[in-house]
Amino acid sequence: MKARFAGLLFTGLITASCVTVKVTDDQERAAPTAVKSALGAVAAEISEANLRGYVEKMVGFGTRHTLSDTISPTRGIGAARRWVESEFKAMSAACGECLQIVLPSDTVTGQRVPTPTQVVDVVAIQRGTGDPQRVIIIQGHLDSRISDVMNFTADAPGANDDASGVAVVMETARVLSKRSFSATLVYAALSGEEQGLLGGRILAEYAKVHGWQVLAVLNNDIVGNTRGLAQTVENRVRIFSEGVRSLESDAQGNARRSVGGEVDSPSRNLARYMDEIAEQHLPSFDVSMVYRRDRFGRGGDQVPMVEAGFPAVRVTEAAENYTRQHQDIRTENGIAYGDTIAGVDFSYLARVARLNAITMASLGSAPRPPMEVKVEGAVSADTKVSWTASTGAGSYVIWWRDTTSPTWQHSRAVDGSETTAIVKGVVIDDWFFGVQAVSPDGYASPIQFAGVVGAFLPPTPK
Repeated sequence: MKARFAGLLFTGLITASCVTVKVTDDQERAAPTAVKSALGAVAAEISEANLRGYVEKMVGFGTRHTLSDTISPTRGIGAARRWVESEFKAMSAACGECLQIVLPSDTVTGQRVPTPTQVVDVVAIQRGTGDPQRVIIIQGHLDSRISDVMNFTADAPGANDDASGVAVVMETARVLSKRSFSATLVYAALSGEEQGLLGGRILAEYAKVHGWQVLAVLNNDIVGNTRGLAQTVENRVRIFSEGVRSLESDAQGNARRSVGGEVDSPSRNLARYMDEIAEQHLPSFDVSMVYRRDRFGRGGDQVPMVEAGFPAVRVTEAAENYTRQHQDIRTENGIAYGDTIAGVDFSYLARVARLNAITMASLGSAPRPPMEVKVEGAVSADTKVSWTASTGAGSYVIWWRDTTSPTWQHSRAVDGSETTAIVKGVVIDDWFFGVQAVSPDGYASPIQFAGVVGAFLPPTPK
């Protein structure tokens, strides 16, 4: 029998229609006991040994370059993706065929793909039990490379970039497929990242064609190393997110310039959600939010997702070692170059996997974020907050923060029968506002910024 979850509930209920607050009164954000227990059980099931086994297997294919051999049973991208598919099928068999395995693909030609090449993603879909069109994706890229991005014959182990990310995807699938969730969870091993973010574009197009209403994309890319060039970091992971959504319309841009929202795209509030998850459930593991879509001048498979309009973040280790990225395997001046398994810290990788797994579990069981969140209160001492009801919400939480604060600071909960509240004594000019939906058993959605720039999803279908 699959387990059900209780998620994040940050505050107690108060009367909605006449809320009196003191902005200095921060409420306790402790999660309910049932939530901590349920998400703790998920985290406990993440296996460091399994993660090592997955990475070792992927490294064992010699190269996983997108243009490499697709016929050999033991070497190249073809063998690697067939192995991932077989692992997903085994997981599905273990959960009563709860996973649908699909292989979205496209034949591609481009600057880094000189001859027509079929690029194939390996995707496992776990259908939601209550709101299956709402989709949460976790992904990493299966392909690898060395110094010459066009060299598809030499060994390119890609242990950290990005067997580590695919291992997180697979271990998350193994653990969460034993449970059921309201939303649909998608586990994706992408191809073609190193040749131009091809697999991410293929999956984004597949999602659009199939009408997925994507709430969140967690792109794990380079997540297993702790020994950087300048420092060693074992207790921190970076979450990159865009501030202004890539698919912003002219009307949304005009609204943002008028009322704010430059740091409140849904992707940014997804990053804040993961930060709160870590704070409550993995207190020894810190999330560092980075206010960029990706590392400086670089890109990953979250980029085609945000360009398609889907909220997405990049999860990346805190201390990168560039001698191990995109390098031929060699030793020069006493320095070992190359992305080998020696550069992966599996204890750290397990921490990253736990963060991803409990984030997916919490998102998957929460209601949709409230839609059409609005604020009013010009030339007033109070602020009126309103929103469209979210199906399955037992309550809502109104959040506000100083306009220069990176995280949400103050909150009050509102009964689920209400969709309007007056926050007395809080002047709209000085604060940013948002609302989240909470299920009766305690699952909380991400906080949706008030205004059109913050919307995660289209309105719930009637």
